[in-house]
Amino acid sequence: MTTKARSRVTLALDILNHGALALVALLFLFPFFWMVSNAVRSNAEVMAIPVRILPSEFQWDNFQKTWSELPFGRFFLNSMVVAGSVTVITVVVSCLAGYAFARLKFPGRDTLLLGYVGTLMVPSIMLIIPLFLIVNGLGMVNTFQGVILPVAFGTFGAFLLRQFFLSIPDSLEEAALIDGASRLRILISIIVPLSMPAIGLLSLFTFIAQWNNFLWPLIVMTGQENATLPVGLTHFQTQQGTQWNYIMAGAALSMLPGIVLAILLQKLIYNSIALNAGMGGR
Repeated sequence: MTTKARSRVTLALDILNHGALALVALLFLFPFFWMVSNAVRSNAEVMAIPVRILPSEFQWDNFQKTWSELPFGRFFLNSMVVAGSVTVITVVVSCLAGYAFARLKFPGRDTLLLGYVGTLMVPSIMLIIPLFLIVNGLGMVNTFQGVILPVAFGTFGAFLLRQFFLSIPDSLEEAALIDGASRLRILISIIVPLSMPAIGLLSLFTFIAQWNNFLWPLIVMTGQENATLPVGLTHFQTQQGTQWNYIMAGAALSMLPGIVLAILLQKLIYNSIALNAGMGGR
């Protein structure tokens, strides 16, 4: 095969690969397009048969009505408080636990780690009733503490950061110990700055998971005042019917913080994936 023929084959393969990637991207993006399309049409047209890909009339004021018909701003603030608080607590606790499992040597460490990671296999739905009984016994029902604390001490973050901490050379820590630095000072001044890609990835996953969390806030919170966004959107379901266009508009608005956070942390996420791909396990 001549060089020119090989170039044509390579070009054809590149076109096929990019076409396949574009098709997959469109398949993943279509649900978001459909959500926005339903958000800017009337509720009657949302349920109309046959289905129209684009609305016959764009009703952009649905977003404004969604914001004003219910205390949407309050829902937004509540979700920000819950998701932000859970993210901060999770990152702090995961850094401390991950460092202890990665660097400190104490009796039963590996056994404790095995049991700690084993909790990941317990379905979260099985913990709902015990957690509610504990929260109710502590008088934290319908409070932010009751929503935040039971989900802020997960296992995944500690295990993720522990694996990342193991990739950091021991020589850096040994030099700091010789200089008289404490373990906490080493964690804050050396380990954490070097682990920002993994911490950024954990922050993004935790924030989005809690921003979209529906079941636990639904159980703990009562009324509209303390409702988060996923729970607040259910108030568009009334005895007169479901306002699907407003629900879609609210869902589209609720995606904005996660999109903004992903854009801001995209460099850290890329670095985390690149570093973990080339990281040797211990």
